[in-house]
Amino acid sequence: MDQLFINNPKSGNERLLCSVLLIILLTSLPDFRFTTVQASHCRTSCGTIPINYPFGIDDGCGSPYYRHIFVCTDLGSLELRTPSGKYQVQSISYSDPHIIVTDPFMWKCEDGSNYRATRPFSLDTSTHLTLSSQNDYLFFNCSAENVIVEPKPIFCERFPDRCDSTCDSASYLCRHLPGCATATALGASSCCTYQPKATESLRLMLKYCASYTSIYWRDNGGNSPYDQVPEYGIRVNFDIPVTTHCLQCQDMTKGGGTCGFDSQSQNFLCLCNQRNVTTYCNDNGTSRHGHAGVIAGKPNVYIAGHIFWICLSLFSGCRGSDCSFRRWGLWSWGCHMVLEESES
Repeated sequence: MDQLFINNPKSGNERLLCSVLLIILLTSLPDFRFTTVQASHCRTSCGTIPINYPFGIDDGCGSPYYRHIFVCTDLGSLELRTPSGKYQVQSISYSDPHIIVTDPFMWKCEDGSNYRATRPFSLDTSTHLTLSSQNDYLFFNCSAENVIVEPKPIFCERFPDRCDSTCDSASYLCRHLPGCATATALGASSCCTYQPKATESLRLMLKYCASYTSIYWRDNGGNSPYDQVPEYGIRVNFDIPVTTHCLQCQDMTKGGGTCGFDSQSQNFLCLCNQRNVTTYCNDNGTSRHGHAGVIAGKPNVYIAGHIFWICLSLFSGCRGSDCSFRRWGLWSWGCHMVLEESES
């Protein structure tokens, strides 16, 4: 083999080319990924916010219903991903299941009458997330030609059939804006509250209003009727899917695993410290998903095989048709090993 490279001055460049091709293939193809995670790989917090079931930051952790909805930034800030953008998460409550997020484009008291371009908040309907009825939406400087801006109690008495489509100019929140020292913070701007029935309703309102903001009612632990205070933000409710598999997995007497799912099939997995199982960690007779392997899509396997074949022809010391069978055999073996890993 050494004699081959001595007699072939181009072999050094060819070896370098093969090395570069293989490095690019292994590091840049998007289909290379880890098939499974273990419990120790599931982060339990992002910054100061705890991440518990049904949520997960890492793929395969939590419930597949909430897959890819959270991002933990390098600065330790948790963000909720929705069709309308990314929103910083202020808190998550698991006892009263809800998420509080903020939208930096929404109006705040310090903005006064300076309204910035904003976007309507929306949720992915394929998830188990819903907008809370505890949100109140305030709209500013709405067009009187396109939006019914009236004091709701009086207007609803006169026109009950149009009551639901009214933006209430006599709203308590418009007169007591959270964080504003006086009710004159808006200057000459108009304010009204409206409860959109759907994202499309919110989009239409913003088409005819200068801006909007969302206020939710936070429980302060006081006595009714003073047990809730208004704060800027959007409350998003979520469901916690309860299954027998997950309850068994989390049972400390059965190993205390973490509920997760297979990132390929999205079937339930109990994530344990050393392995993943389909029931619970102490069940030794169950199907295992014990190792995480790098896999590639079949087209990429064949690309890898061809590069492997080319490089083999340079390094093997073989020439002519006598080596074809050996090259084909090694190439097939390499592809078989990668495909076998992808199916495990």
